[in-house]
Amino acid sequence: MQTQKTAPPSRRPVALRVGIVLLALLGVVAGFSPDTVVPDAAANPSKGHAQHSHRAPVVEVDGGLLRGTVTGDVQEFRGVPYAAPPLGSLRWRPPQRVRPWRGIRDASAFGPVCPQAPPSPNGSSEDCLALNVTAPTRAPHGRRALPVLVWIHGGGYAIGEGADYDATQLAAEGTVVVTINYRLGPLGFLAHPALARHRGGASGNYGLMDQQAALRWVQRNIGRFGGDPRNVTIAGQSAGGLSVLNQLVSPGARGLFQRAVVQSGAFAPKQESLRQGEADGRTFAEAAGCPEQTAECLRALPASTLVANEPLSYTPGIVDGAVIRESVGSAIAAGRFHRVPLVNGSNHEEERIFTNLGLSVSNGATVALPGPITVDSYEDVISTTLGVSAPKAAAAAAEYPVESYGSAALAFSALSSDANFSCPALVLDRAAAKYVPTYGYEFNDDTAPERFVPDALGPPYVATHQTELQYLFGLPNAAPATLTPSQEALARTMRSAWAQFAATGSPSTRQGTWPRFDDRRERILSLTSTGPVVDGTFAERHHCAFWKAFG
Repeated sequence: MQTQKTAPPSRRPVALRVGIVLLALLGVVAGFSPDTVVPDAAANPSKGHAQHSHRAPVVEVDGGLLRGTVTGDVQEFRGVPYAAPPLGSLRWRPPQRVRPWRGIRDASAFGPVCPQAPPSPNGSSEDCLALNVTAPTRAPHGRRALPVLVWIHGGGYAIGEGADYDATQLAAEGTVVVTINYRLGPLGFLAHPALARHRGGASGNYGLMDQQAALRWVQRNIGRFGGDPRNVTIAGQSAGGLSVLNQLVSPGARGLFQRAVVQSGAFAPKQESLRQGEADGRTFAEAAGCPEQTAECLRALPASTLVANEPLSYTPGIVDGAVIRESVGSAIAAGRFHRVPLVNGSNHEEERIFTNLGLSVSNGATVALPGPITVDSYEDVISTTLGVSAPKAAAAAAEYPVESYGSAALAFSALSSDANFSCPALVLDRAAAKYVPTYGYEFNDDTAPERFVPDALGPPYVATHQTELQYLFGLPNAAPATLTPSQEALARTMRSAWAQFAATGSPSTRQGTWPRFDDRRERILSLTSTGPVVDGTFAERHHCAFWKAFG
């Protein structure tokens, strides 16, 4: 049985930002504990690795001293600030260096949640730029410094936090795991010309800048937790996976990591232009109560007002010419990215979770379905969600005939999954493999527990968006579930592969070889409950030749 720690009741469940539909899915959020600083004149920690006492480990980092906790074979430091609070005049500015504190800062509790909707009944704070470190208490035999994996959470760039992921078991594989918070929603991704008057002269990518600030903190400090700053892997799922792609092409991330893992993140290969982003920003400012379109008005608005007026989804990063200079799809296809080994994958039918909620992720944006999916409405739903003509919608419907799937909703789920996730993942594999070692996967345990949204469309049931997360992390804030012995074995295999990739740049382990993706055989690893299987049929199974010609 998968071991999971009990998290404080203050954490918010991991879920996608899908508007008010998810209100019923989010658990009750109790109050979070504020960060505290505990004076301790007797403490005399080394500037090297964390020093252990009968109470707790203490380590010195940027800003001052931290006291963490030890649980079993791992030590944890929670709610560690990596940048100054982006409050007041620092709202919508690049993150600034962390402010020092006196005494020993308690790092046993997670920091505040970044403002997001639905709101926490006990509040959140813009002072949320914090990270959490989970590290083995002692290095495996023969290792002086451990590989580091920095996890970027998903949530549509509008909800989520690092504390949603319990990294205990992944860290036990011999990896220092860092989970981070970053600014979300309009506070993290609002583009507006009035906000561009700072060094760099761009707006709209503050959340991506936060991620880079966290990576710079890792460079300066992770050695004190036993990690190797020269061996850092960035990894993320959904919006976190797209964030990894954005960091792969961002000039500001150069040298901050040596490997990358993209989980369900290839859904938005084209980013919005600065002109369009700022036009959207003006519309937002008007709706939020700032018709004068000034930075002063926007900075005076309560965070709750900003969040209440946010759009359904964001597709960062905006091509602002500074943080992001080019869309990720074209940049990677041309080799204009940080050339590091890459793991990239998707789940069997990513869109099933969205179809259940009356949504679709099309062209990188979350859109509401126009109505129920029936035999009569099938082509209209395809046309509306994909933004294509009626003849094109008819061609897609013919490629995915309702009678082959059992219902129009199941047919649409398969169609939209292939169009928006599976085939874009294959395009990314093909592009990246020309320049760097690339390892593709598909998570295919269709019997895995669904811990976020009950599946009302099946059977047959499928592994969908987010299903694989429970195999890598404990999810203390998702619905409880128990993995079967064979699923536990797959979870151990996956954690071992992710840790091995972080250590060496190859996910192959003693349990089996993970082939590199190449343009001759296009093999990926299918992750099933009976064990990983090398698969060369991905493109055929997901109709990718059709979608390539579809345009």
